[in-house]
Amino acid sequence: MLKVNIDDTIAAIATATGNAGIGIVRISGSEAIDIAQKLFVPMKDKDLKCVKSHTIHFGNIVYDDKVVDEVLLSVMKAPNTYTREDVVEINTHGGYRAVTAVLSAVLKSGARMAEPGEFTKRAFLNGRIDLTQAEAVIDIINAKTDASREAAMLRLEGRLSKQINGIRDNILMMLAHIEAGIDYPEHDDETMTYNMIWENTKKALADVEKLIKSADTGKIYKEGIKTVILGRPNVGKSSLLNAMLDEDRAIVTDIPGTTRDTLEEMINVYGIPLNIIDTAGIRATEDIIEQIGVEKSKKLAEKADLVLLMFDGSRELEREDIELIEFVKDKKTITLINKLDLEQKIDRSKVEELNPIDISVKTDKGIEDIYEKIKLMFEFGDINTNNDVLISGERNKESLNKAKRYLENVLETVENKMPEDFISMDLTEAYSALGEITGDALEEDIIDKIFSEFCLGK
Repeated sequence: MLKVNIDDTIAAIATATGNAGIGIVRISGSEAIDIAQKLFVPMKDKDLKCVKSHTIHFGNIVYDDKVVDEVLLSVMKAPNTYTREDVVEINTHGGYRAVTAVLSAVLKSGARMAEPGEFTKRAFLNGRIDLTQAEAVIDIINAKTDASREAAMLRLEGRLSKQINGIRDNILMMLAHIEAGIDYPEHDDETMTYNMIWENTKKALADVEKLIKSADTGKIYKEGIKTVILGRPNVGKSSLLNAMLDEDRAIVTDIPGTTRDTLEEMINVYGIPLNIIDTAGIRATEDIIEQIGVEKSKKLAEKADLVLLMFDGSRELEREDIELIEFVKDKKTITLINKLDLEQKIDRSKVEELNPIDISVKTDKGIEDIYEKIKLMFEFGDINTNNDVLISGERNKESLNKAKRYLENVLETVENKMPEDFISMDLTEAYSALGEITGDALEEDIIDKIFSEFCLGK
């Protein structure tokens, strides 16, 4: 929780720790330049308070009469900075010791250690960005594919904010019209008012529903599709994972039960992260460790977004195969019949209704067909991340659903010719629900929680 004083000057390491060419210590706040001035000894004498904004200066960081590091120091003066406060960034040599030594000197000279996400929180509180843009920042940092990064960039540019504010402006116009009718009833035509509210609410509702529809796709771009490979031992699960990764990541042998625990990897499928898990083969076994692996496999499959159910086409179906068909009947499932390169013994009549894909992991046949099926199943093939704004996160989806319910109440009220006061109440609630998305109408505790999920230094 970020229950902290935003008037403090804060500092943190803004780059990943570890060996690197450079590391950056970021300082933000009213005393940022004063603190830097205490520590920075330039090669050419200069007063940092008098230098131009957005300039870089070469010198040393000196603390307690010792040179901490040779640095490049950037001075950026408010309000044209990330936080709209004075910001100083100290570019040190990379490596854990160099960067932390500079940060330590900065903290001892008057700055406070920043909380996770506090720089971006200040950008939000100071009006530089709204909450949709702030959330886009962390989505860009965590993006696993170019497509997910591009979707987040649209939100950072303010595309989602513009759409939300457009809907809110429509609602505000209706509220103003109702208020004018209440204050000046002699000029109010009730029929025209109801017609106007009906048409504008229908438009607002359609806009909200379009954004809600994008939420599931947005979640897929952000979090990926949790995918479990399921099947009996030796059907080719680990070989499939290796083929999809194009590397020998999983151990493959002819010995049943080789895979006893799960192995998770990320694959990029048309810009969507496919979080794929290889699981232990499903079979009855006396081996305690293998039993644990089998149970874990089933639990993962129950929670998965997608199951890749594999059969060995060169063997007849067994009882475990039939049980697996029953097990996944209510799940999104792609059925695969592997070992197409061998003589086929499987009874296809028992799996034909599952629309199986014939594959040969050994010869790479059918792998692209799997990707195409995933694309069709999750309907992300027509999404253009350069133009389509995607809702990201359950919080935004929940706010949109609240707005939808209130707008539907408005339509019901108009249909029943109920007093305009009732319409006004629901429109106000819808307006507020949409404001939760941009941060215009959101409780402080929820805002704190959002920023607490950011990394340090951002």
